[in-house]
Amino acid sequence: MVMRWEPEMQIEDLRNHPRELVNRLRNLLTSGAQVNPDPRHPGFHEIESDEYVYYVHISPNSGKILLLATWPSEKVLNESQYVS
Repeated sequence: MVMRWEPEMQIEDLRNHPRELVNRLRNLLTSGAQVNPDPRHPGFHEIESDEYVYYVHISPNSGKILLLATWPSEKVLNESQYVS
């Protein structure tokens, strides 16, 4: 599903990711992001950009987004296999 948030949304970074990654997540969410729910963990989602996958929890009470983890997207990993 695609979701779009307001620019003043709250993102709490629980793992001290680089500020640039948090800002990229914010930009992704305000422009409309593909959000894939984690079927094993209600309230947890993967949000994928061209470069990264963000694993977040969206609080059902406050709507606050808790950034838990990031990793390179499948596209980036596939491209790096072909770089010598």
